[in-house]
Amino acid sequence: MAMNMLGIIDATTYKEDISDLIKNRSMAAIPFGGRYRLIDFVLSNMVNSGIRSVAIFPKYQYRSLMDHLGSGKQWDLNRKRDGLFFFPSPTSSQEYDEFASFRQFSDHLDYFSRSSQEYAVIANSYTVCNIDLQKVLHQHLSMGCDITEVTSMGKPLEIYILSKDLLLNLIHGYQHTGFRTLQEAIANEYSQFQVCQYEHGEYAAVVDSIQNYYQYNLDLLKPQVWKQLFMKNRPILTKVKDEPPTKYYKESSVKNSIIANGCKIEGTVENSIIFRSVHVGKGTVIKNSIIMQKSQVQDNCFLENVVLDKDVKLGTGVELRGSIHAPQVLRKGTVQGALMNS
Repeated sequence: MAMNMLGIIDATTYKEDISDLIKNRSMAAIPFGGRYRLIDFVLSNMVNSGIRSVAIFPKYQYRSLMDHLGSGKQWDLNRKRDGLFFFPSPTSSQEYDEFASFRQFSDHLDYFSRSSQEYAVIANSYTVCNIDLQKVLHQHLSMGCDITEVTSMGKPLEIYILSKDLLLNLIHGYQHTGFRTLQEAIANEYSQFQVCQYEHGEYAAVVDSIQNYYQYNLDLLKPQVWKQLFMKNRPILTKVKDEPPTKYYKESSVKNSIIANGCKIEGTVENSIIFRSVHVGKGTVIKNSIIMQKSQVQDNCFLENVVLDKDVKLGTGVELRGSIHAPQVLRKGTVQGALMNS
């Protein structure tokens, strides 16, 4: 049954509330959880559910996304038949809607018409969950639905299942029906589609603002959340980078944190997420913060409720304080403190 599903990932969305993290990347490529990108979750869900043909539709700043995904080897999608497909917009991005539109799908109609799968899963690229899509399809078929929408606590996760024939009809007819996106077709009271809900009972998070990006990252420090996301039989796959283990110096102290490999920890880290190859200097204290890859925090700094994007450099004695409701964000490549004059 799972081999009968086609995977479609909408990587077109731009959210102003998370703009500090998508200046040079798409939302799909935002780093998450110490070693992942947001797209890893939905892509892994598809692969773990037996889907072997996945199409990604990007719109903005997708160079880093292409670099991360490569040929799809890490997800076993570098195959002669089916596999991973990347369909950037062939025309001006301003012509498209917030979500991947039927117009955008129509520009790559051959992909849909040539595929042999009978059903399609359409999902956004920034929902963090671990879901068995075979179970969603089973309910979809047993209830005789036109479209099944996955929800969590009654709220949409922007993951849908429908037949490929219905999807093709919507793509072909978007100019006549007025439905530009699948979301519009579902929301319209006159669409006459039988829309069913599948309630996902485990942890799920839609990452679409700085505040909830910060909150959902720190959620990973809770054992019950970790267990619902990272399962041995349903692993979250990502691009593998070979780096040495993290080095903890004699003066270091780490409590309730996730520390990726390749780091050098000389100071104190508490309740934080530290990505690969980060240096935390002597006497530095980091609390309730997210420090992304290759950032350098020199000696005697104090950071609390802070998000540092990749390659940020902080000189000696820098102090940064945000709040749990409004974390302070430093964009990728920011240099602050004494290093600015070096």
